[in-house]
Amino acid sequence: MGPADNEGFEDDPKPWNDCESYVYDQEKTLDLLTIDARPSEKSYERLEKHSSDHRPTIEELMTGERIKREEEEIEKTILSGKVVKFGWIEGVFMRCLLNIWGVMLFLRLSWVIGQAGYVQGLIIITLCNAITLITAISMSAVATNGRIASGGVYYMISRALGPEFGGAIGLMFTLANSISVATYTLGFVDNLLDLVYDVTDFQGIVADRYDRLNDLRLIGAPVIVLILLLAIIGMDWVTRVQKLLLVMLIVAQIDMVVGTFLTGGNAYVSEAERAAKGFTSWSLDTMQKNYEAKYYPDEDGNRDSFMSVFGVFFTAVTGIVAGANLSGDLKDPSSAIPKGTLLAIGFTYISYAGFGVLVAFNFLPRTSGNAIEYLNNTGIYPEITNCTEEANAVRIEYNLTETSCIYGSAYDQKVMTLMSGTGYLVYLGCYGATLSSAIASLVGAPRVLQAVGRDKIYPKLEFFAVGQGANNDPFRGYILVFLIAFGCLMIGELNTIGSLASNFFLAAYALMNLSVFHSSMTKSPGWRPTFKFYNKWISLIGAAACIVLMFLMDWRLACATIILISILYSLMLYLKPDANWGSSAEALKFSNALNNAIALNDQDDHIKTFRPQILLLCGDPAHRQPLVDFANLVTKKLSVLICAQVVPEDQKGEKDDLKRAAHKWLSTHKIRSFFLAIPNNKFSDAVKYAVMLSGIGRLTPNMVMMGFISSNKDMNKISEYFQSLIASFENNIAVGILRLPNGVDYSSVIADQNTIIEEDHSVPKKNGIFQKKITTHFYGTDGKPLKLQIVNEIEQFRLPGGKGFIDVWWLYDDGGLTLLLPYILQTRKRFKDCKLRVFSLSNGPGNDEEDQQTFENLIKKFRIDVEQVFVIPDITKKAKVDTKGEFDQLISRYPEGSITKADLKANSERTNRCLRKAELLRERSRGAELIVLTLPLPMRGQCSPALYIAWLDIMTKGLPPTLLIRGNQSSVLTFYS
Repeated sequence: MGPADNEGFEDDPKPWNDCESYVYDQEKTLDLLTIDARPSEKSYERLEKHSSDHRPTIEELMTGERIKREEEEIEKTILSGKVVKFGWIEGVFMRCLLNIWGVMLFLRLSWVIGQAGYVQGLIIITLCNAITLITAISMSAVATNGRIASGGVYYMISRALGPEFGGAIGLMFTLANSISVATYTLGFVDNLLDLVYDVTDFQGIVADRYDRLNDLRLIGAPVIVLILLLAIIGMDWVTRVQKLLLVMLIVAQIDMVVGTFLTGGNAYVSEAERAAKGFTSWSLDTMQKNYEAKYYPDEDGNRDSFMSVFGVFFTAVTGIVAGANLSGDLKDPSSAIPKGTLLAIGFTYISYAGFGVLVAFNFLPRTSGNAIEYLNNTGIYPEITNCTEEANAVRIEYNLTETSCIYGSAYDQKVMTLMSGTGYLVYLGCYGATLSSAIASLVGAPRVLQAVGRDKIYPKLEFFAVGQGANNDPFRGYILVFLIAFGCLMIGELNTIGSLASNFFLAAYALMNLSVFHSSMTKSPGWRPTFKFYNKWISLIGAAACIVLMFLMDWRLACATIILISILYSLMLYLKPDANWGSSAEALKFSNALNNAIALNDQDDHIKTFRPQILLLCGDPAHRQPLVDFANLVTKKLSVLICAQVVPEDQKGEKDDLKRAAHKWLSTHKIRSFFLAIPNNKFSDAVKYAVMLSGIGRLTPNMVMMGFISSNKDMNKISEYFQSLIASFENNIAVGILRLPNGVDYSSVIADQNTIIEEDHSVPKKNGIFQKKITTHFYGTDGKPLKLQIVNEIEQFRLPGGKGFIDVWWLYDDGGLTLLLPYILQTRKRFKDCKLRVFSLSNGPGNDEEDQQTFENLIKKFRIDVEQVFVIPDITKKAKVDTKGEFDQLISRYPEGSITKADLKANSERTNRCLRKAELLRERSRGAELIVLTLPLPMRGQCSPALYIAWLDIMTKGLPPTLLIRGNQSSVLTFYS
């Protein structure tokens, strides 16, 4: 090695190759070599940004010592007993089936076909299921946007739209389900009395069969008590009972299918009576009579319409949230809710459409019901399907039992009973449908109320937040819901109240769809559902459809529902609860902050609404366009970008001119950014002042970005660069350094540039206007246009990207910024075809398989699509001789005395890790489109500025575009909703 190679060292020609510089110890794990923490689930278990004891703070990393923290006393409820958690089948699929297969299947589906005909009837069934399918898709998106706690629909809406809408829906949902307990119980008792009256001469307890209200109350009261006791016993027994009820439902459906092939009588009626009331078995003639809509008149001469039949049937498919309401009792709500709900909708749609076909082929829409007309075909009596005035006059003349057509699928609610094989199993189906729905409502409503109470958004409701047992069962909520249901049961007449409950459900579905649209429109980085099969515009259509349907069903009740939501919404605005949940409403406030910054001052930061707000140290933007374009990719339509230029103090008089020129350039190139000119002779001081003073309110930078230092000869520049990094971290701000193969500064190449803005006729018009196309012509110092290769380098982040990989080397836990930025970049047109590969470190040899699984599980919980995950097991291994030789050559070029032998020896382990990273990066990521790498933290007094810059240099040398990034150790990712 010649004299030039020795430059920069004291008394030692080969300081790094000294055999005592670094000794590799296979038993020495990474955790023993550094206090830096690897990414871990422990650091993201809570929503508070500074909640992790696992991850060291910036102060600890800068000093190299962990500070002993006082343990927080967290109030915990001691729960005992067996914890019961359900999978998607028992927890969601089965419960949704039980709620959607309601009494409508057995009592009113035939009426839909009889009135609307098969074609319109199938359209009604399809449209109703389409609305619930859209809602279920929206619910799936919300449910997979993080971990879902207990509270079901309330929890999802409140976390997406905020406590104002969420609180209103929580109370309304609780009330609606409480009312539903009473309505379903009355339905069960009513069907029970029907069966008793049909098979016995029972005349009632205190009433008769035609005025049975008091009997309904007497029998219904103990039924509700039994349902309450079942809920108190526990969810395990609730599930067992619901399995039995599901079996009853399925058996009843099988009985109906089998009965269509039995042309004689059944245990319920004789063959003649069965036929006289409309049963024909499979018949094309019957199908033709059911093909078109008739909308027959009722006793008062009123006719139904498509919308009235639609409104009646829609209530049959509103049970899609039965599983979601038990989100706290599910093993994995984010997986169970989409899978169970969507499959249940598919199954029930097929069954409803299938039984519609059965009715259309097997049951006449309108008959007299007189058996003698069916048996006597001599012409004396009219045919059973003849419903004219003349035919009715003959029936009166011969004193027949029925003198008008009041049977058939268009009128008779017992069609399924007549069509079934036994006649009685349909009653079991009705019992199963009503009881299962009543149980689901009584079990679900208290859990929603418990979640509202736990959030403390309404005064005094925290009383209902207390749970009992290992499953945190809401016993207090059970009692309240029971009392409301019991009161409704005593009222008895529940048609209006039941319709109001249906409106409440529709309002909840509308807000569920709206939450997806709202979250998508705000473009919050926290909105990352793993369920990808949703569309914001379809969700908006679903929300509008639910609101329209509310008014079509009953405009008075719809107005009452909206007024109630408005009152509760206003109450939330008045109470101003301490609820910072990272909802899309908060994210929308951030988007509007540029025009209304004051509105953000009172809103606390939240992980889910975190946006990288960049202070870009770019100098003249026109000279460092790749750096500006890259920062713009991160913040474009998302956040704040402030371009900063440090100018000597003797040029501060030119500050206004610099600002005007920079703003013109930024505006011309469609970069939404502020510009800051900082007069200061010391670069590090200028950065410190810019970090502390730039921005306003919450629109202040949380990240500094700069290009990689191009000079290793000027010790003053190296020191100022290093000190600027220290100043940024000491002000608790993240740092990003972009290194490009040919640098980011083109001031020595560009002498002039001319930008032309013109209409782009190659793409379709938007709102009737052609989009603008920006073309920039660059000229060199010789006055000639720059070569295409150089122009492409300057505009590399504006050109279409390839289909390669963004390699993310998330080596140490910085709060998740190292992973969040590549995700944001992947949403941009430049990198939209790139896939993410994530690399992390193992603690040491032998732990790689366990660490790999743990790291994969962590990435999945963040809902970020990753192509591959790698865990590096041997980062502490001794670097290769060639790499060490290359590092020796590199540091020899630094100013004399800037890197000493003592400095190298004191940092031998850290130097070796940097060399190993360099080897691994060249081996694994040389062909990547972009590399994002965790930035080693500069520690004041731990190493010299030159050595630190040399570490960065050796790691990123000869690589594709590389972003060195380090968060401020505060969480910016969460797997919670």
